[in-house]
Amino acid sequence: MIGKLTGKILEKNPPEILLEVGGIGYEILCPMSSFYEMGNTNSLSLHTHFHVKEDAQTLYGFISKDEKTLFRELIRVNGVGPKVALAILSHLNIASLMNAVANEDDALLAKTPGIGKKTAQKLIVELKDRLAKLELQGVQHQPITASSSNPNTQKASQALQALGFKVKEAEKMIDAITDDSLSTEALIRQALQNK
Repeated sequence: MIGKLTGKILEKNPPEILLEVGGIGYEILCPMSSFYEMGNTNSLSLHTHFHVKEDAQTLYGFISKDEKTLFRELIRVNGVGPKVALAILSHLNIASLMNAVANEDDALLAKTPGIGKKTAQKLIVELKDRLAKLELQGVQHQPITASSSNPNTQKASQALQALGFKVKEAEKMIDAITDDSLSTEALIRQALQNK
């Protein structure tokens, strides 16, 4: 199993990065929270989860070990796969997710693409005791300012669609942002925070 990778970022196309490690390029799917923390750095160390299915082998990467731990807890819930877990961690930061489960806030969880009310309630029931026992650092992501008509909007819209939003919904989320100076990652972050 691949538990951690350190290397040079060759490409960033949220939610995927291409990380070169020892001359090999690894395609790694990351939650948007990890993209926010990457900033403009060229080298990176990621905690990884290698997921194998019948038809695919996928590598998921996380800046913090806490995110990796939460990702693994999420995919243990019946009916929640890696794609939905990635969407949850992109939509909610660690503290928000922990609070939503602790406070039984199924409405907040249901705002995540791919999560309905029943799945949100199931997540709360299955995760409440397990998350209470976890010892996490509770990394919080800092809020950013908004953005809209800038050359990065198309990539941001595509990334939101890859996270499970419909085309019109993703475009509407991006159009609501008025700051022209934001990067693709910042646009995505703001769109998810405004959701």
